[in-house]
Amino acid sequence: MYALIMAGGVGKRFWPWSRDKNPKQFLNIFGEKSLLEETVNRLQSVVKKEDIYIITTSSQKKKIMELIKDIPRENIVPEPIGRDTATCIGLGAIFMNKKNPESVQTVLPSDHLISDVENFRKVLKKAAKLAKEKSCLVTIGIKPTYPNTGYGYIQYTIGKEEKLDEDIYRVKTFAEKPNLETAQRFIESGDFLWNSGIFVWKVKTILEEIERSLPELYDGLMEIEKNIDKKNIYTIIRKIYSRIRSISIDYGVMEKAKDVYVVKADFGWNDVGSWAEVYRLGDKDENQNVIMGNVVLRDSKENLIHSKKKLLTGIGINNMIIIDTNDVLLICPKDQSQNVKELVDYLKRKNMKEFL
Repeated sequence: MYALIMAGGVGKRFWPWSRDKNPKQFLNIFGEKSLLEETVNRLQSVVKKEDIYIITTSSQKKKIMELIKDIPRENIVPEPIGRDTATCIGLGAIFMNKKNPESVQTVLPSDHLISDVENFRKVLKKAAKLAKEKSCLVTIGIKPTYPNTGYGYIQYTIGKEEKLDEDIYRVKTFAEKPNLETAQRFIESGDFLWNSGIFVWKVKTILEEIERSLPELYDGLMEIEKNIDKKNIYTIIRKIYSRIRSISIDYGVMEKAKDVYVVKADFGWNDVGSWAEVYRLGDKDENQNVIMGNVVLRDSKENLIHSKKKLLTGIGINNMIIIDTNDVLLICPKDQSQNVKELVDYLKRKNMKEFL
């Protein structure tokens, strides 16, 4: 098995901790290691270090090389510009195809939390066996515990003829992030799982599916593969990326493919996609506050409050997120934490780069 870790995002919903030069995957949110380091470490005993590839941005490559020292330098591949997950996965696939055409590729985001690592490894091996035997596309679905509106969902078929094995089902459809009412309906139906963004397939299979569903992208990837050993390969990648449109693997490939299966899993997964998720996972005091740093509260409950240096005090504050950094103070109701991304987009439009 080969692993492709997607590490090019900036984690807008995690602003102001997450910045362009120090995005979410580099942060130590829980524990002593960054999310990226944890992602690499949990692949131990499943994927050899020399078979792990990290796709990132040109600006983040140097920091990744400093942080992750036991992966071959040539396996850290920078994209010149972001073109979403279908292009990222395709680029990783052709590097792996060049090295071993019979390889199985697992695709992992770089910034998720997984608490039950041993169970995660078992699920990954089960998915790889399925992908190899059936030449199908496999995704990992997480058993939902509450109606989360920040996750995508996977609906699977319940019929016995569609169930291959314990916890392996044929995918019926993919659903984007729902509103609360729809998410509640998904949970009650019993046939929806959270979409973890973790995929497993043979390199040959995903390239065939890209050729079928995204021929323009496939042609570009084949041109890159043809020149992959040349010294100017990254100049060629930049040229091809300039004419490829952005599209996600879900929209571009998964929703169109016919042979897609999901492995139902429960290994303590969380994408830490918003400050509200940090609150949910964090250690709470007697008033259900999650306090990080130098903070004193009175008559306040159910808050997430962080202050890096200065003393932050509050009275009568409830259900709020307050994040204080050296140059930015973020204040928002906990139930609006998903909208932090819109604030970052606004600052970008206003050219306020010093805060990004």
